[in-house]
Amino acid sequence: MLLDGENWSRRFAGIKHEAWRLEALPQYLVRQEAEEFSAFREGRSLTPYTGSAYTERVSRQRTEGKRNGRVHIVTQPLSDYLRFEFSRYYRVHVQAGDDIRILDVTNRPNPLEGVQDFWMFDQSEVVLMNYEDDGTQINREVFEGDVSPFVEYQRIAIAASVPFEEYVNVGHPD
Repeated sequence: MLLDGENWSRRFAGIKHEAWRLEALPQYLVRQEAEEFSAFREGRSLTPYTGSAYTERVSRQRTEGKRNGRVHIVTQPLSDYLRFEFSRYYRVHVQAGDDIRILDVTNRPNPLEGVQDFWMFDQSEVVLMNYEDDGTQINREVFEGDVSPFVEYQRIAIAASVPFEEYVNVGHPD
């Protein structure tokens, strides 16, 4: 089953414990970010990003004892998009309560080689995030099968990664 619109939004609104994501791509081409990303690449100044409906939801859910998190797999040098995402969004998302972690596989094997992007809700439902090679989203697809491999991918990703703030504060580019 493919997810869009309200069916997609309900997944986040209805979490009981946790919404968690694995991000494996160096770039995501998001129509709503195109102008800001272009300005970033050209070195133009951007209006400061202070939050969104996403950060409001994350903050609210955090106060309710629910978790939102992700691990982004990266290699050095960071892509322009990752530098943009790190400086534009990740700091504000972390401040809102999003547990963002970075798994840098520049000088080591990727323990999740070949695992595609996905969201997992309450460790009971997985939604596969399908993308073109350039990072353009194709669709979101509910995984119809045993989610235990994805729970293990989450465990591996968290164990092998570091918190975002630690990653950027030890001299890695942001």
